[in-house]
Order: sequence, then structure tokens, then C-alpha cells
Amino acid sequence: MARIAGVDLPRDKRIEIALTYLDGIGLTSSQKILSKAGVNPDTHVRDMSPDDIAKVRDIIANEYKVEGALRSEIQMNIKRLIDIGCYRGMRHRRNLPSRGQRTHTNARTRRGKRGGGAIRRKTKTTA
Repeated sequence: MARIAGVDLPRDKRIEIALTYLDGIGLTSSQKILSKAGVNPDTHVRDMSPDDIAKVRDIIANEYKVEGALRSEIQMNIKRLIDIGCYRGMRHRRNLPSRGQRTHTNARTRRGKRGGGAIRRKTKTTA
């Protein structure tokens, strides 16, 4: 089993697709990594030699920011926007869309479940 950047790659997938299981690596980055390492993209993970895995691991470690380091960088960027008080930071603080989407309707995934509901009538008490 190949383990790269703390993630176990699925054994039955092609290495080109398996590398996309790492946060921060998509299909294009995966193809670039494999061409630099000189590994055939159609090779399955289970068929790779330890030398090939080591080459891929070294390229990812030296040239790409993945997994925890990438997540912490994104969080630091959001924190910086919030601290300087820019528009995007204010939208993040209020948990609203920050890229210009409308919020009068829609935006339910960002704003949360709809609140309110029907107004309850007062019941008459019999005396």
C-alpha cells in the first residue's frame, strides 16, 4: 500500500487518479508529477515499485503544498481577511457567501437551515 503525505492511496486505482485523493492535487497536478517522476500514469498503485513511489513522494514533498499544510495556509488566509476587516473578511465572519452570490433567495448551504416558520395562533382559553 502506498502512503504519501499521510494518506493511503487506493490500491486498485491507477496512480494518476489515486494521487487526486491528496488534498491540493487534482488531475492536472497528478499528471505533471507523474511526468516529472517518469512514471506511467496507467500503472495501478499495487503494481508500482518502491522506487517509483519514493520518486513521487519526493516530488510532492518538495514542490507541492498538500494536506495539513495546505489547510492551515487557507485558514490563515481567511483569518487575515477577517482581521483586516475587508469585505471578504466580513462575509466570512457572518458566514455568508463571499464571492458575490445572491442571498435574498438561495445560499441555503452557507446560511444554514431556514428559521422561522408559520406564526402560531393564540388559543382561546375557556373559562
